[in-house]
Amino acid sequence: MDLTVYLAGQIHDNWREIVKKKAKEKNLPLKFVAPQTNHERSDNIGEDILGKQPGDVYKDDAASSINNFRTQVLMQKSDVVIALFGEKYKQWNTAMDASAAITMNKPTIIVRPSSLIHPLKELSNKASVTVETVDQALEVLAYIYE
Repeated sequence: MDLTVYLAGQIHDNWREIVKKKAKEKNLPLKFVAPQTNHERSDNIGEDILGKQPGDVYKDDAASSINNFRTQVLMQKSDVVIALFGEKYKQWNTAMDASAAITMNKPTIIVRPSSLIHPLKELSNKASVTVETVDQALEVLAYIYE
C-alpha cells in the first residue's frame, strides 16, 4: 500500500529532500507532494498566469489564490500530511497548511522543536500526532506497515 504524503512547511532549505532520502532508506512506499518550493515561481505565479497586477497587494493576492488552489488539490489527494515547524523561519504557511489538513480530516503529523511546544499547543492538540524530528515522523509512518 503506497501512501501519498504532503510535506507542508517552509521552502527555504532542503528538509523535504532529507525526508525523501530517509524514507527511501527505510524502504517506505511513500510518494511525496509539496507546495511550490521555487520561491520566485510561487511569488510570481499570479502575474505569470493573469498578467501584470496593479500593485504588490494585487500581485500577492493573485499568487495566493493560485498557490492555495494548488495546495488544496494536492492535499486533498494526499493520505497524510507532515507539517514541519522550525525555529528559523516565519511559520504562517505551515500553520495554515496544518490547519487546512486537520479541517479536511487528513491524518496530520506535526514536527516541531521543544521550544515551540507552547506556541503550537492548540494546533498540536488537534493534530493526529506531534513529534520533534522528521525521523520520528517517519517512524510513525513506518508503524503503519508493521
